Amino acid sequence: MESKNRRISPFAIQCFVSAGVTFNMAGMGLVMGFVTGLLPQLRRPDSIIQIDDTTGSWIASLPGFTIIVGNFIAPSIMGKFGRRTANLCSLAVSVTGWLCIVFSNTVTILLLARFIQGIAMGMIGALGPILIGEYTSPKNRGLFLMSISVNISLGIFTIQALGAFLYWKTCALICIGIVLLTVLLVILSPESPTFLADKERYDECRKVFNYLRGDTENEELEKMIAAKMLLKKEQIIKTDMMKEMLLSKFDYFKKTSKKKEFFKPLLIMFHIFIMAQWCGVNILTSFTTNLFEKVVGLDAGINIPLMIVLVGLHRVLGNIVGMVFIKTLRRRVVLFTTISLNVVALFAIAAYTYARDNNYLPFDEPAVGIILVHIHMFSVATGAIPLAFVLAGELFPMEYKSLCGGISMIFYSLSLFSNMKTVLLLFNTWGISGTYCLYAGVVVYCLVVVGVLLPETKDKTLLDIEEGFRGKKLSSS
Repeated sequence: MESKNRRISPFAIQCFVSAGVTFNMAGMGLVMGFVTGLLPQLRRPDSIIQIDDTTGSWIASLPGFTIIVGNFIAPSIMGKFGRRTANLCSLAVSVTGWLCIVFSNTVTILLLARFIQGIAMGMIGALGPILIGEYTSPKNRGLFLMSISVNISLGIFTIQALGAFLYWKTCALICIGIVLLTVLLVILSPESPTFLADKERYDECRKVFNYLRGDTENEELEKMIAAKMLLKKEQIIKTDMMKEMLLSKFDYFKKTSKKKEFFKPLLIMFHIFIMAQWCGVNILTSFTTNLFEKVVGLDAGINIPLMIVLVGLHRVLGNIVGMVFIKTLRRRVVLFTTISLNVVALFAIAAYTYARDNNYLPFDEPAVGIILVHIHMFSVATGAIPLAFVLAGELFPMEYKSLCGGISMIFYSLSLFSNMKTVLLLFNTWGISGTYCLYAGVVVYCLVVVGVLLPETKDKTLLDIEEGFRGKKLSSS
């Protein structure tokens, strides 16, 4: 096996093991984009399930809320049994959700299916960036983390294209096949070397690390093992304190929350996830029909299903461009460039629709609205969404990865649910111009906070990033 491994480049091996994670995260795109084709079919008079707007909003937004449940499940599994096991468990939950959709014939069962799908999203959302960050080399880590967003976009594009032509239960069966393929990839992948080091399985850790990275990054390996040994030593020395911590988890969390390497990454990710959900992505993903009707107009004569497919394709292509940005540019450069474009796009759409609705424009050309929507999609596809996954895989310290991953995904879940649930309400009360101005204000605030707190992480090891937050290096002295 070792001789065979040497004939395969570390990059190729990292591509393979990361595929088991990114394909799973593509399932998030399948879940989010599924409603684009589902809701119009359920509104047809001959549908076996009849819905109104309120029920439709719950079907669309429920997974965003139940992500929290997955957040509580995944950290304990990946901390105790391993990242690979947690990945397989999330896939099992995902298959269950899609099966419920296949067999659903009432609103109740359909809502149950979406509830289960949200759990699966929460599990892989908390795990995915962490596992890819631990699998891959610092020089390629940003590229692999960026591939998460590409795969989610591919999932959205795939299910939206299928939903335009196929029955929604047929689409669910295809999704089950995609999940089963991912299960095979995960089974053939190794456990995370970081988890193995955390469990003091150092020989196995070295073997897996060299399988993934080759023998050119052993300095990072030995630093990681030394850091884990030091933490274990401190835990042994402080046995009495640990017993007290077990008796008072609140006291333990209170002490932990004061550590810079714990609260600073969480504060950054809190604002990153808010920015990622309030940049307008959910309107582009799940309410695309409403968007084109309001920006372009009902009487423009455009082919809305075609527009939906083109926007989905643009998201995939934009993510690929974003991969180039992440590979070649510093994280902070990508942050300020793409998010600034996002703010400009939000204000431009707000101004255009306001002027159009009040007859201030000397012309009414549908192409203008379509171009503005695509500029908005480009800013989202290259910026807020992929950056969220990249930074989630880079910022959290080794000792608190599971805890930080779970807490940060709660931020993600609440942001996603609140945004999805309020889209139609804001459209009906403030109009698209007021809605987009609100979104722009939220994004600007988050950009300022993240710009102040975020360090540069490109090409740095996870330990170096952690030591940067801590302000000092781990030392055995």
